[in-house]
Amino acid sequence: MVRLDALARQIGEGRVWTRYAFAAGLGAVAALGQAPWGLWPLTIVALAVIFGLWRETRGWLPATLLGLVAGTGHFVIALSWIFEPFLVDAARHGWMAPFAVLGLSVFMASYWAVAFGAARALAPRSGVALVGAFVIGEALRGWLFTGFAWAQVGHVLIDTPLLHWASIGGGLGLCALIMGAAVALWHLGAGRRMSGAMGLAGIALLYGAGAALTPTEAAAPGPEAQTVRLVQPNAAQHEKWQPENLQMFYDRQRQFTAAPGEDGRPDLVVWPETAIPTFLHESDDLLGGIAASAQGAPVVLGLRRLDGQRYYNSLLRLDETGTVTQVYDKHHLVPFGEFMPLGDLMARFGIHGLAAEEGGGYSAGPGVELVDMGRLGTAVPLICYEGVFARNILSAPERPDMILMITNDAWFGKVSGPYQHLAQGRLRSAEQGLPMVRVANTGVSAMVDGTGRVLAHIPLGEAGWIDTALPPPLPATFYSRTGNAPMLVFAALLMLAGGAVTRVRRAPRT
Repeated sequence: MVRLDALARQIGEGRVWTRYAFAAGLGAVAALGQAPWGLWPLTIVALAVIFGLWRETRGWLPATLLGLVAGTGHFVIALSWIFEPFLVDAARHGWMAPFAVLGLSVFMASYWAVAFGAARALAPRSGVALVGAFVIGEALRGWLFTGFAWAQVGHVLIDTPLLHWASIGGGLGLCALIMGAAVALWHLGAGRRMSGAMGLAGIALLYGAGAALTPTEAAAPGPEAQTVRLVQPNAAQHEKWQPENLQMFYDRQRQFTAAPGEDGRPDLVVWPETAIPTFLHESDDLLGGIAASAQGAPVVLGLRRLDGQRYYNSLLRLDETGTVTQVYDKHHLVPFGEFMPLGDLMARFGIHGLAAEEGGGYSAGPGVELVDMGRLGTAVPLICYEGVFARNILSAPERPDMILMITNDAWFGKVSGPYQHLAQGRLRSAEQGLPMVRVANTGVSAMVDGTGRVLAHIPLGEAGWIDTALPPPLPATFYSRTGNAPMLVFAALLMLAGGAVTRVRRAPRT
């Protein structure tokens, strides 16, 4: 059996291009733990070997480059769905796809690079320090420049009992667990059986405890639970905005809304993001038709809104009469997709075409707010991209009764993007202990309970509807009360501890 330290040393002593090719390949293998592949044991093995390569680096600069290359390999696979938006109009935009995937992957990998370099400078060869630095790096990746927390390595644990611990440490806690497991595996494979076995035993204990402690019965809908109808029209992105298709998709959603249910009418009907490709001010007749189809049930749907020269991506709540009772405007927009960064600033210097205030993309809404859902309680709304970020729930003015997410995942294709987006929604529910009503244009629409478990769903790429009972909210979790602060403090302490141990070991003995 090949020892991991010997393998890492052999790779590290090889030619430079060979070393970094291995690192990129290992990063790519690590990405196979992400949805929909779910091969999370491969992630641990790949990260363990990457850790071994990091230990063999000689200085912070080679360690930084190692992190950049390994991270790029990881994100090229994990973010491969980025190709899809460029293929909606392939003749015009298809040539950009490989540059977008590679460019974004390198940018995301730069956070790995900083973490690897910082840990190497502070505490060479310390796995504890690298775990702490990596967690802080992932936190920064989800925050700086509006953030992009997609494909964190901890996301590979969403479909395991370890998801339970997100209620304490959030997504960053899962990152610490997967990196800790990789470091422990390296120690075991390097002949350090005591430390490696203890580390893996600890992870195994958390795995078993997660399965035992997950409150599946408490999270299940009771006999008095309200019923929600999820409506999935399955409008392909290249068809959705064609004028000749508008009526067809509208009628399809109305038909699904009016269909008789097994247990009578639902208590709420939810349509997806931009369910009607028109603007609110020109949709009175369309909204009236929706209310007629709902037959007395309130409806939530996505629609664009125009206010002066500003466009908003909005969520509406219609009451039983079809009257708009509340509007939520998406506030966390996709850079370069929904708005151009610094566009309004450039307008001050005469470059007006990119300014949101002049119709050059969407404008951001005022921020997180709650929507009154009547008998169903209150909901924190999330529109598509907003579900990637835990802070879009943590900053709600008060604890809601559920998470309400509408999205158009047709942009993400049919391979990995929609499944990864669903997985992140499940993580949001587990972090908060809140059920999630998730409705996607092309799928996957789902009802998720407060443990992150999918109770009912409409498969990707299918048109249809389902009536499903709304689970109850669980008691407020530790994470919902504290956010990421405890994990960031813990990560900083890991780095300091790694540095202190390194200094003690290097101190001359007298």
